[in-house]
Formats: sequence, structure tokens, C-alpha cells
Amino acid sequence: MTALPDGTLIPVLGQGTWEIGDSLRTGDAEQAALSRGLDLGLSLIDTAELYGNGASERLVGEVIQGRRDEVFLVSKVRPENAGEMSMMLACERSLERLGVDRLDLYLLHWESRHPMDEIIAGFEELVDEGLIARWGVSNLDIRAMTIMEGIDGAEHCQTNQVLYHLGSRGVEFDLLPWMQERTMPLMAYSPLGRGELLEHPALIAVADRHGATPAQIALAALMLREGVVLIPKASTIAHVEDNAAALEIQLDGEDLEALDRAFPPPTSEQPLDII
Repeated sequence: MTALPDGTLIPVLGQGTWEIGDSLRTGDAEQAALSRGLDLGLSLIDTAELYGNGASERLVGEVIQGRRDEVFLVSKVRPENAGEMSMMLACERSLERLGVDRLDLYLLHWESRHPMDEIIAGFEELVDEGLIARWGVSNLDIRAMTIMEGIDGAEHCQTNQVLYHLGSRGVEFDLLPWMQERTMPLMAYSPLGRGELLEHPALIAVADRHGATPAQIALAALMLREGVVLIPKASTIAHVEDNAAALEIQLDGEDLEALDRAFPPPTSEQPLDII
């Protein structure tokens, strides 16, 4: 577990839902995977109104029906819907699709044309109305986070969700340390990359030493970082069970040195990677 700035404890390994809910053909398997993840303690579920144009939220809503108290529920608002008035309507639509009366965390999906002070005011109003418990952002680089920090109410931001995996470590140079200094967890989406990462010989070699899968090693390596929360997607029961088993893996210095040689940490500022 790790703590949000407001003291709320959340699991370091949760479940993402990008590209889940897009097809009726795979819906049953995806629901079963998310449900199994809850059984295994992966109680943070992240979704967004953007995913499948609401289909992901509807699928998540079916999964958590009767299990709402077990779930730390996260969704995201499209940037074009982040105005103070439009955000309220967008949030209400998300709540309806999810079948709940409150989100545990609501994120700005990426930077918006709406001014950040207006966006923060919209989030704060949603908190006051009881529609969300807390808010955060996503896909904001160090520049945007630094600017936001100077706006009234920004101290209530709970996280920044960004792309982070062994093959994309740029956030370790500036953004992750900046967030660690503020005890604000970084929520890593696509922590396994898009597939090619898991074919790297060095990752396979470390996995073989542990009798594990490359995916488990990739997750275990990131979970060693202070204040990092991972939300990998799993669309089958076997996949979510594989992800959950990463919590039991203990990497040693030799493992980490091998991974650093294969996936060097950044030595200078890099643009924020976004999928």
C-alpha cells in the first residue's frame, strides 16, 4: 500500500481498463478478469469516459455491482469536458455509467484548453457536492505540474497518472523525484509497455532466475520505486493472476543492475512519453 497526500491508503498494484469494454466478444472474459483481480486484492480500478466512449465505465460498473465497498474507483474527464460547468455534467455521466454515486478519484485526462484555475475550481466543486472524494491529473509533465502548484487549491491534487515502464524511464529524472518530495504518488499506466518490452533478453534472463515471467519482473522492478502505483491492464483471468504474483517477487542488486544496463535510467530531462 502507499498513501495519497490526504492520507488515504491505496494498493501499489491495481487494474487498468484502457481498451477493455470495446468488444462484446471479449466482454465476459474482461469482466471475469477484473473480478478476479478484486479477489486477489487489486482493488484500485482505473477507467475513463474516453475509453470505448464510455464502454469501459459501463463494463466496470457491471463488475463492481455489489462490490463497491471493495473498490478504489478512478475515472478521468476528457480535457474538452474539463470546464467548471461541463465537468459536472461529464462526471454525472460517468457516475451513471458506473452505477455509483461517487468516485474515489477523478483525474484530468491530459492538459486542457480550459484554464487550470477553472479546472481546479471544477474539481473542488465536485468534492463539495460529494460526487468525487478527491482529484488529480494525468499526462502532465514537470513544467505543467510546477505551474499548477502555484494555483489556489492545487495542494489538493492527489496524483499524476503518466506512462512509465522500464523502456520509458524519463520521469525518473525530474517528475518522479518532484512528486516524491511532495509525497504524491505517481500512477503508472501501461507499466508493461505495448508488448515489445517483454521480449527483451535481459528481462527474460532475470525472469528465468526467479522462475517468473518477464511481465512479473517488469512490474516488480517498478514497485520498488517509492510512491509508484501501477495499473496494468489484464483482459483474462490468467493475465491478472500473473500480474498479482509480481507482488511476491523480491529482486536483488544483481537483478537491478542487469535491468539498469538493459534499460538505462535517464541522465537528462526528457519529454514526457504519452501513448
